[in-house]
Amino acid sequence: MIPVTRHMTSVFPAGFAPGFWGRALGSCGGAWHLGPMLPRFVLSWFRAAPLQRQGHDLYVAAVTAARRPVFYAALGVPDTLDGRFDCIGLHVFLVIRQLWKAQPPGPALAQAVFDAMFGDMDRSLREIGVGDLSVPKRNKRMWEAFHGRALAYGEALNAGDLPALESAIARNVWRGKPAGEGPARLARYVRAADAALAAQAAEVLAGRVEFPEVEIAGVETAGMESGA
Repeated sequence: MIPVTRHMTSVFPAGFAPGFWGRALGSCGGAWHLGPMLPRFVLSWFRAAPLQRQGHDLYVAAVTAARRPVFYAALGVPDTLDGRFDCIGLHVFLVIRQLWKAQPPGPALAQAVFDAMFGDMDRSLREIGVGDLSVPKRNKRMWEAFHGRALAYGEALNAGDLPALESAIARNVWRGKPAGEGPARLARYVRAADAALAAQAAEVLAGRVEFPEVEIAGVETAGMESGA
């Protein structure tokens, strides 16, 4: 189980809640009145910045891996907005899962990856024309979907239950529609990727990750491993 929570770490420095700004503002005509809190604020901001950069880098690596044509051409993942969201979410989940098991700053970096993902989703929704009032609701639904999937995938991986993982993937990625061997093949890839990331624990904690190739017996995947 991955206890992911939606924080504002991408906007506010580590250790500060939105209410900080209200407490920091003085009552003298709206002028800033930070007083002795300024050094702590500055130091917190610079401590947070490296995690945010590493979180962004890990998110980009997950997106790049998820966009490989092999998932859509060979495994049959739906090449739709929903299908790509699910494939990206699956790769982000694997990164966050590894970070949450790590020593500090692993959990904080996991949050930074999560923030990078949903900051990107927010921008993407606006770019495709979703109205400002609808974006928070859509983003919340995507967050809830991601969290539910993470719980299902994590429980199956923790139990070493490949059939349960396959079932969760079929239910979420293919939305219960006929998918042939796709869910079984994707489940085997996820299990292999989980082991590969565990072997890269130090690199992942430093903001670097390499996902394994997708190996499918009897299926030619040459030329499908580069990003789409």
